[in-house]
Amino acid sequence: MPTHAKKVFAAQLTGGQQFQDVFLVTKKSLAETKAGKPYLALALMDRTGEVEARVWDNALRFESQAEEGHYVLVQAMAKPFRDQMQLGVTALQRVDAAEIDMADFLPTSPRPLAEMAAELEAVIASTGDQPLRDLLQTLFRGDTLARFQRAPAAKRLHHAYIGGLIEHTLSIVGLADKVADHYPLIDRDMLIAGALVHDLAKIEEFDFSSPAFGYTDRGRLVGHLVLGVDLVRQAASQVPAIDPGQVDRLIHIILSHHGRYEYGSPVLPMTPEAILLHHLDDIDAKMNSMAGLQAKMNGDGWRWTDYQRHLERFLYLRASGDATEPNAAGMGPEEPAEAGEQPPHPLAEPVRSKKMVDRRQQSLF
Repeated sequence: MPTHAKKVFAAQLTGGQQFQDVFLVTKKSLAETKAGKPYLALALMDRTGEVEARVWDNALRFESQAEEGHYVLVQAMAKPFRDQMQLGVTALQRVDAAEIDMADFLPTSPRPLAEMAAELEAVIASTGDQPLRDLLQTLFRGDTLARFQRAPAAKRLHHAYIGGLIEHTLSIVGLADKVADHYPLIDRDMLIAGALVHDLAKIEEFDFSSPAFGYTDRGRLVGHLVLGVDLVRQAASQVPAIDPGQVDRLIHIILSHHGRYEYGSPVLPMTPEAILLHHLDDIDAKMNSMAGLQAKMNGDGWRWTDYQRHLERFLYLRASGDATEPNAAGMGPEEPAEAGEQPPHPLAEPVRSKKMVDRRQQSLF
């Protein structure tokens, strides 16, 4: 039975608040001030989001207690820093996972899962092409369907929460349904089917059994594009009426949806549906990422974010009031640059860390 009942959540922190509570360590680095004094830079999360934290005193003493993936009981004060909250940690100690309630640390989609499951069923049932509908119904059932309804859509950058994958997928389906009416050359059923299956294999790519989300061995070794092809091929073998060329066009959407070779696609989008799906996917991922950044802003009016390395730019967003409501979207900002300093172009940075490898493997899709 949990012995640490969580009361203070990341999204509800206010400036000047002093507290003691448990968080999950998602990032840790030991750095030095300009004067050469060591300090700990941490990212701490719970189900409502992530917050940056600093241990300025006794950093070497506390470093072993704050390993990534461990839970820590922290004593801290919250204070605004560059329009976001940051914690000044005065003490911390490791907490055993058996002493916490996992539900406090698994971020969840703001949309009810049952509502999204019903919408998914309706979308599949509305597919006019019978063999394609049979293929989708073969895919989205049993354990695959159950995992699809719980999986995140990404590790960090967008829809990085339980239910994020189905939320992201249905959002793209909604966009696809609108845009298909605008372009007569689009095969609506193929576009909707591509939207439904393009990220399906993220149920295999990510380990989402506990926070923070990570990659499975298959996810790292193979990746969700190739794993998605396997899922579609297996399902198609159970639908004798489906045309092999139709299966190839659907698989092409999966393989090309990252849009560029350097983003992991082995082929470029070469059909109207594939090109359109790539751009709709990119739009939805970026909008969700920016919504998460906006939700973390304090106050009102237009504000600049920290430099977003995955987008290679600062963002100018309109804050919508105090960021006190829990919000699962956008699991944390990048490390800020020094005031007045233009960060180096990402292409000038060497591949030097697991974090950068993760970022390249994941991109924004």
